[in-house]
Amino acid sequence: MKNYKKILLVAAATLAFSVSTMAAEKLKIGTEGAYPPFNLIDASGQVGGFDVEIAKALCAKMQAECEVVTSDWDGIIPALNARKFDFLAASMSITDERKGAVDFTDPYYTNKLQFIAPKTATFTTDEASLKGKVIGAQRATIAGSWLEDNMADVVDIKLYDTQENAYLDLTSGRVDGVLADKFVNWEWLKSETGKDFEFKGEPVFDNDKIGIAVRKGDDALRKKLNIALQEIIKDGTYKQINDKYFPFSIY
Repeated sequence: MKNYKKILLVAAATLAFSVSTMAAEKLKIGTEGAYPPFNLIDASGQVGGFDVEIAKALCAKMQAECEVVTSDWDGIIPALNARKFDFLAASMSITDERKGAVDFTDPYYTNKLQFIAPKTATFTTDEASLKGKVIGAQRATIAGSWLEDNMADVVDIKLYDTQENAYLDLTSGRVDGVLADKFVNWEWLKSETGKDFEFKGEPVFDNDKIGIAVRKGDDALRKKLNIALQEIIKDGTYKQINDKYFPFSIY
């Protein structure tokens, strides 16, 4: 009987240790920190935004201890593959090209692309009207790729390292318009610097699926993230985060 109790105690201790080990799993979240309202660095130096809050909610469901690491957008996939972080929550569109370098979770929101330009500008989005205009977009984004694939012989395309720099050239008049994610444009148009600008035309692409990226073959983490995503949708956590940033659902 004593031996039996001892076995039970050892088993219980082993289980407790295993649970503790799982709870103590440490992961690094990669993001850009320059794409409000999805990811940004606030005045106090803290990284936040929709992407980051969703990622932290997923970590909580996975019982993982997570920290956020920022990276320039152009090098964010190489940084993931160099193990500077474990997964990317950076409003990254799921594309066939990127699938060659990383694996993606299920989409955690759906994006659209839409032009913005000065309110005073006559700016229609058919090819004849856009002919000769200078259009800005962030480099290595769906917006930049869409312009290169569809408008290379119509407009003068200017690509920027950050979305902020595209907006700076728009306000200074160095570009006629900007093509970007609708929700990012929506956030900027609410700002003091964006108040004299508006959406132009309808979205040119409205089924851009956004996923969390993990290293190729990291199926264990990808599956955990997918399960956690469904859990935060089911228990209302996703909606709480969504409603903090948008008065409409982006899922």
